[in-house]
Amino acid sequence: MDAANKLGTYVPHFCYHKKLSIAANCRMCLVEVEKAPKPMPACATPVSPGMIVRTHSDKAVAAQKSVMEFLLINHPLDCPICDQGGECQLQDLAVGYGKSNSRYEEEKRVVVPKEAGPLISMEEMSRCIQCTRCVRFGQEVAGVMEFGMVGRGEHSEITTFVGKTVDSEVSGNMIDLCPVGALTSKPFRYSARPWELQRRKSVSPHDSLGTNLIVQVKGGKVMRVLPLENENINECWISDKDRFAYEALDNADRLVKPMVKQDGKWIETEWQTALEYVAHGLRNIRHEHGADSIAAVATPHSTVEELFLLQKAMRGFGIENVDFRLRQSDFALDGAVVPHLGMPIAELSALKRVLVVGSFLRKDHPLAATRLRAAVKSGAKLNIVHGSDEDNLIPTAGRMIVSPSEWLAALSGIVVAVAAAKGIAAPAGFEGIEASDAAKAIAATLVVENAADLPGAVLLGNAVMQHPQGSALHAAAQWIAEQTGAKFGYFVDAANTVGGYLVNAISNNAANLFAQPKKAYVLLNAEPELDAANPQQAIKALQGAEMVVAMSAFKHGMDYADVLLPISPFSETAGTFVNCEGRAQSFNGTVKPLGETRPAWKVLRVLGNLLGLSGFDYENSESIRDEALGKGVTDLSSKLNNVAKLAPTSAKFGHEADLKLERLADVPIYFADAIARRSEPLLRTADAQAPLATISHKLAEVLGVQAGDMVTVQQGEGSATLVAAIDKRLPANVVRVAAAHQLTSSLGAMFGPISIEKA
Repeated sequence: MDAANKLGTYVPHFCYHKKLSIAANCRMCLVEVEKAPKPMPACATPVSPGMIVRTHSDKAVAAQKSVMEFLLINHPLDCPICDQGGECQLQDLAVGYGKSNSRYEEEKRVVVPKEAGPLISMEEMSRCIQCTRCVRFGQEVAGVMEFGMVGRGEHSEITTFVGKTVDSEVSGNMIDLCPVGALTSKPFRYSARPWELQRRKSVSPHDSLGTNLIVQVKGGKVMRVLPLENENINECWISDKDRFAYEALDNADRLVKPMVKQDGKWIETEWQTALEYVAHGLRNIRHEHGADSIAAVATPHSTVEELFLLQKAMRGFGIENVDFRLRQSDFALDGAVVPHLGMPIAELSALKRVLVVGSFLRKDHPLAATRLRAAVKSGAKLNIVHGSDEDNLIPTAGRMIVSPSEWLAALSGIVVAVAAAKGIAAPAGFEGIEASDAAKAIAATLVVENAADLPGAVLLGNAVMQHPQGSALHAAAQWIAEQTGAKFGYFVDAANTVGGYLVNAISNNAANLFAQPKKAYVLLNAEPELDAANPQQAIKALQGAEMVVAMSAFKHGMDYADVLLPISPFSETAGTFVNCEGRAQSFNGTVKPLGETRPAWKVLRVLGNLLGLSGFDYENSESIRDEALGKGVTDLSSKLNNVAKLAPTSAKFGHEADLKLERLADVPIYFADAIARRSEPLLRTADAQAPLATISHKLAEVLGVQAGDMVTVQQGEGSATLVAAIDKRLPANVVRVAAAHQLTSSLGAMFGPISIEKA
């Protein structure tokens, strides 16, 4: 099969897929091999020297036609009402290899529909041809077997485990893999025909991979999102967040007209009025309280063009308080480091030794996890230092699961163990540190003789970027990477985190912009009550401000904002995202802006003009991009740097009796950005359930709490009442409470002291 593909010779097939193992169970690819007694399956027959294969001889075609006849015996032949009609492999091949009538007149078999959750529809499993692509995808790529085959012969069928739904964060790829209409997309079902859709290229606005997308449009509305194959980035997969988040693009929450608050009531207004109101307000506040009393806050899901113009407009107006790093709390590395992956994404699959620190890997970076899963299958050793023992569905060589305040102590142990394994001195200040057995085991997998032949990487997750000791963790991890000859980098948290650094959308005084409350805030795509490291602090600052301008695609912040300006989400604007490896990818809008919505770069350009600033006469987004990144530049990795000149500092483990309760906050996969957290299908998944207060077995005994009881969690002045869950693998003093959710937005910092009691 592979040899034929290389020559451009097509062999019909159903079960074969280049990314999956060989099953050879559809038999559609039978070919004639000289000297073989009968036709052979092309997918499972290895080539050998001098072999002569005929793919289109009479014998081969006769075999292929008879297989097609068998496949169609029980197939319902309901193409007119099938969702897959028009892009169905079976339909296409039946034209070439099928007969015009069937010799079988018995009743066709019927398969009972199954329930697989809110994303995948299994209503028409009678169409299934048992190619098992979905089963193999689950086992080999997603790492979890959620579909399997039961029964034999005519009674065999694909099904889920009894009473279970499909919950993988990459499950939607099974819909693409299905060569017939058995597995279809539940949200897209019966809403359009493939030939009615226009296909447009785009880039994912969610995680930091920069996944390439095909956005399919009908009548000015996004109907479906599919993967655009790019071996260097996302291969041929996309995560469910990339696939189904589009459902939020025209929901009831969309902001479609500029709105101004007068006497506590919201009224719709014209763009001109709203923007003049903003310019006038900013002028007044600067005049009365000085430029330092104004701050602009964005999210790293904004495009390069938007972040560049935001900081240009603010700095032109004398305001230095501009930042997009809302969840960061340690700014000691400012100016020294531009965090990025430190290697091409494709190289993740080829690593042989890996240390991942502080990452909810599967949920933060689903497609990076599939690459590391592939690497481990090929013999890589994966080690993890984290605050909870996540099931990444990847066999893990070594792990140290300790509370967030002890991550530095865990890395200190690994530093000492690496130094001992290499026979070199540990850095100054590490004399009193003893390496635990777990640290020695991790060091043993990282320190190898032939480091050049066994590529390694030390990778820092989102939780390290958000950690109050982020710079110290960076320094220790960097030392480990340098001494073991491994690459060093960050997964980084959002679609354009790297781009935000490159266009300098960061404040020089490196402080949390909500810690010292300002008189005015300009918010770009940001919902601080969900996006900030300390939502309690953020809400207090916003409610105390004289003016808050929210530029957003959705209605939010109605209680603290004074002006709402409707700006376009990624599907309605042109822009550029720079992914974690430093690759700039530009995209165009796929549909017209909804209602009075305008692209944010146009809004900021007009605002710049109204504030009387020069250099705000851009005709299109490309001219902004060229000014921000340089003309025609797509590979920006030379401008990025992960290496800090910070000497590593050590820390020791505390005594268990002295440890105070502390919070570990994850950002749930479907609440990380404004679009995903409003997508109906995603909000019905298991990953979008209300946050729990997860505690250790030990702590549960002390509190007298059982799983399912209500508990009250308190931080600072705020508290939340949540359902308790018990995780035996959690460190004794850790309370895991998710951030970025309405239920927990009254709490304080993502890391730090927390108290909990039975409600």
